[in-house]
Amino acid sequence: MDMLFQSLSPAFIYLAAALVLPLSPNGRVRALVLLAVPVAAFASFAAMPYGEYGQIRFLGLALTLFRLDALSWLFGLAFSIAAFLALLYALHLRDSVQQAATLIYAGAATGAVFAGDLVTLFIFWEATALSSVLLIWAKGGEASYKAGMRYLVVQVGSGVLLFAGLAMLWRETGSLAFEAMTLESLATWTILAAFAIKAAFPLLGGWLADAYPRSTVTGAVTLAAFTTKLAIYALARGFPGCDILIPVGVAMALLPLPYALGADDLRKSLAYLLNSQLGFMVVGIGIGTPLAINGAVGHAFAHIIYDGLMFMALGAVLAGAGTIKESELGGLCKTMPWTAGFILIGALSFAALPLTSGFVTKSLTFSAATPLVQDLLYAASAGVFMAAVMKTGRVFFTGTPVISAEAPLAMRFAMGLSALLSLGIGLVPGLLYRLLPFDTPYQPYSLHPVLMQLLASGAGCLIWLALAKLGWLPHELPGMPWLCRKAGTTGAAIADAAKRPWARFARWRKRLLDTGLSRTFRMAGPDGPLARTLPVGSMALWVVVLLGVTLLLTYL
Repeated sequence: MDMLFQSLSPAFIYLAAALVLPLSPNGRVRALVLLAVPVAAFASFAAMPYGEYGQIRFLGLALTLFRLDALSWLFGLAFSIAAFLALLYALHLRDSVQQAATLIYAGAATGAVFAGDLVTLFIFWEATALSSVLLIWAKGGEASYKAGMRYLVVQVGSGVLLFAGLAMLWRETGSLAFEAMTLESLATWTILAAFAIKAAFPLLGGWLADAYPRSTVTGAVTLAAFTTKLAIYALARGFPGCDILIPVGVAMALLPLPYALGADDLRKSLAYLLNSQLGFMVVGIGIGTPLAINGAVGHAFAHIIYDGLMFMALGAVLAGAGTIKESELGGLCKTMPWTAGFILIGALSFAALPLTSGFVTKSLTFSAATPLVQDLLYAASAGVFMAAVMKTGRVFFTGTPVISAEAPLAMRFAMGLSALLSLGIGLVPGLLYRLLPFDTPYQPYSLHPVLMQLLASGAGCLIWLALAKLGWLPHELPGMPWLCRKAGTTGAAIADAAKRPWARFARWRKRLLDTGLSRTFRMAGPDGPLARTLPVGSMALWVVVLLGVTLLLTYL
């Protein structure tokens, strides 16, 4: 029996809990059940030796449901923490749909990181899409419904590409093992495209800032933790050292920043910042050295916590003030002091200030990068400081206070735990470093990384103040979904205008053809003159006349 339980992926603990959740009464019993699930899931693999478990054959395919190694163990821990904090934050809810969706979503993401083959990965990959969209639709309203549909189409499309890629790879190699791949065939390029969509690569990530701000207050916290970090895990597992990821990651780190600075909706701004942070991780995966991979996955671990903290704090503001627009908020530190303190810690972690988890994990990637890539990433860090610290700080620590109540106790407790984890990792980085996949010694608190990060943050602060003084701070910019819809409608209008002359020509040709056929029918139809029968003598006369005319024309 023990071997049977060991062979099951921790994902099934979440899925089983989601099935029995409706049977548990609301109140303390349900709260205890919800919080016990991620703890039990982590306990199920925490002390297990590394190896492959749950190996089965299905339709002639060898599948591995549960692979435990250093990389999957770390992401399993991160997802357990994220699920616990998200469920704690939403403990005041009495919405069984959101609670069950959160459990299924967390379970699917956990199952995906423990998948030892591409088929198992695909199944859980699609399960994350189908369960997470419920957290968007749960908000209600037409905007959330449409955003959820767009999100679902994109996520399912990613799964379709993954399935096509694994099918081609199986045909080429006869193997479905989820291991490191090289971009030498259409199969691996297709799999990379599937991962790229979920990781919100440039031109492919518009769904992130479109959907996350339209989810529920608690749903955004859960969404921020799992989907994109699952993609980061998949890239680290499948394409470490893939050079093309370095310029892609740099572009990801830089391009979303103007959108984050200009967004009036603070949750949308945070979604763009999330996209930028993913770029730092993608760069580390592209570099592919042990230090860089440690930086990428360590950053993903820390980001799950401090990004969740930021979404928690903004969700508390939305629940209390009824709005999350920068233009409608101010002075929140006076009405929500706890939330203001927590979001400051999250913002400083986002900006990778020393003594925070963001600093001790990002600096690993910086140290592994070339000088040019370092300079570009430090430039991105300056932009992150502007959007995370200066923009958010203006709402909380300046302006006229708005009427808003402090967040409920469970929300504050979840934010407090997240803040403690972010500061704890920053103050004692060895707590996280010893869990990273590679045993690579590193000292983050040396002069160069500390000085460079302080210079980047200081530059961001000065640029923000100068732009604010001149009135040049960015305004709302159209995002990729809007640009795609605008391009579609504009393209349709151009195509319609281009085909109008052809339509007129087709109508003229039809009228001409109809007229010709009508006249021909009148002449040669059953009642036409050409259809009348003539006497033989008349025919002979016409022959003689025609011959005579021919002779005259010939000899004259």
